[in-house]
This record gives sequence, C-alpha cells and structure tokens, in this order.
Amino acid sequence: MTFQEIKEILQQAFPAIPFGEDREATPAALVVDPAMLVEVCQWLKTNENTYFDMLSCLSGIDNGPDSGTMDVIYNLYSVPYDNSLMIKVSIDRQNPSIHSVAHIWKTANWHEREAFDLLGIYVEGHPDLRRILLPDDWQGFPLRKDYTEQEKYHGITVALGNQNDLSK
Repeated sequence: MTFQEIKEILQQAFPAIPFGEDREATPAALVVDPAMLVEVCQWLKTNENTYFDMLSCLSGIDNGPDSGTMDVIYNLYSVPYDNSLMIKVSIDRQNPSIHSVAHIWKTANWHEREAFDLLGIYVEGHPDLRRILLPDDWQGFPLRKDYTEQEKYHGITVALGNQNDLSK
C-alpha cells in the first residue's frame, strides 16, 4: 500500500481530521495532530488493511529555540504487509508533551523514555517515565539545541572544553 493510499483510508476513517504531509522527510511523513495521535496509531495497528504491528523507532527532534516546536517521529512497520509509514507530530517546545503509545506498541516504552531523558518531552500516560540513559539527577536535556553542558557532575569533570586538549 502506498503512502497516498494509507493517507486516503485514514481520511475516510477520520473525516474530521486534516492529515498533513511532509514530503521533504525520507520517507514522506504523515503529519498528525498530537491530540489524535493515540487514536490514529491504534487504528493503524488494528485495521486489517494496514496492521502496523511494529513501532520500529520513535525519535524526538528539537527544531531549535526560534522555531517554538519539537517533532516526534514514529516509524511504523507492518510485518505481514512489508509496509512502512512515518508519522510526524509537532509539539510546543516550551511545554513539550505527547500522549504515550506504549500500550499500543511495547517498544514505545523505552523510546518514549529516551525522548523524555534527552529532550525533556513529557509523555502523558507513560507507565514508568523516568530517565533511561542519564542519571536521575542530571540537569537539562542534552539533545536540545540550546543545552549548556555541565562543567562538573558530583565533582567529576564533564565538559572538557577543547576535546583535543586532554591534559585538563
């Protein structure tokens, strides 16, 4: 099934929702309103014509302080149909929050925690939202474009400044 065919059957299933497209993304991304994300994902997984039974990856992207937005990208895959779909959701950068899809795809559990840990994206309804890569008391979110690295963490030098000068 092509991207356009998937978009058309979604528009038939959800006539009140305007689905967008990001044709600059590779592959093309279906742009979904964050308020409808869970319902659309549930439908994509359970519909016999799409059956996207696997969440391959969930990625958070900081579009920068001037943009005012962050994106969350969901890469879906249907094993029986050998088909892929990318979903893109844009959220407010000042209050980045998205609903969890971990109850739909178990793999979302760790991916959502990573987006929280590294970008500060709060995932509503997540069963165990806490840092996954960094210590619990780490300050800030390292994948944000305006992140300032700590110089020290519990007395240990973190920021080396010039990475070529290891004598410090």
